[in-house]
Amino acid sequence: MSIAIIFNNKEAAPWAKALRAKLPNDDIQIYPEVKDCSTVEFALCWKPDTDILLQFPNLKVIQSVGASIEHITRTQEIKDDIVISRIVDNNLSNDLWEYLLGSVLSLLKNDLIYVQQKQSRLWRQKKYLTIKDITISILGLGKIGAYVAEKFGLLGFKVKGWSLSTKNINGVKSYHGMQEFDDFLQDTDILINILPLTESTENILNAKTLRKTNIGASLINVGRGEHLVEENLLEVLKEGHLSSAILDVFRKEPLPKKHPFWEHPKIKITPHVASLTNIESATSQIAENYKRFRTGSELLHIVSLKKGY
Repeated sequence: MSIAIIFNNKEAAPWAKALRAKLPNDDIQIYPEVKDCSTVEFALCWKPDTDILLQFPNLKVIQSVGASIEHITRTQEIKDDIVISRIVDNNLSNDLWEYLLGSVLSLLKNDLIYVQQKQSRLWRQKKYLTIKDITISILGLGKIGAYVAEKFGLLGFKVKGWSLSTKNINGVKSYHGMQEFDDFLQDTDILINILPLTESTENILNAKTLRKTNIGASLINVGRGEHLVEENLLEVLKEGHLSSAILDVFRKEPLPKKHPFWEHPKIKITPHVASLTNIESATSQIAENYKRFRTGSELLHIVSLKKGY
């Protein structure tokens, strides 16, 4: 029995080192340097190449090393007897909250505009907004989304949230289901997307959705790049319905150098850094899951393939 680490766009060696320290008597290998694929029953994955897991005939557990699983479920043929789990880390929730807080405050105080003015050596004051002026609408009220929504509410923002099922969060007006989606979008000043990526949420940030927000609203996307119809964002920015966008996730990462987002003055780009998985705490969860797997116990943070999260 062995563990395989199968990563794309992420350095595997630090993960292997941390995991070996926690599981010193177990065989941990980094793909493609796997001696015998038939011995692998537990795989750590991040954006694996299409159908690469078919090389492991005895695989029983796929462990995502992040909070999401669509990078696995959308690229792999997964047998019915395979269990998928993910990382759930309070550090991720707080890191994302801090990223979003900084982003929202930068929008209120016109940071994007002043960066552009600096490039032109233009001294021009612009009226700013305050917390009490703003309605934040959050797409996705799972564990992280609920945490973020409540935090914004405690600071005095008017906060709304939307999810597939009913939620009850202090200081947050909750909407659920597609029948309440349009009502949720009304009177939105800042739209924040924290949804998981599923068939029903893909392309949810489209022209129709974005045009239902207030004129001059802003978008912050920290969900997945596939949530956003990129051409539609450019259209809505050009027509002036949206004033700006802050994007941390993209359909293709790294973002291609010729992509129009790079040069757009109303779009701020960050390289998928809103919340970064902590190797130490993540490998502690992974080691615990591996021990549970070996003893036949229920794993932590098992994912529903039907729901996609």
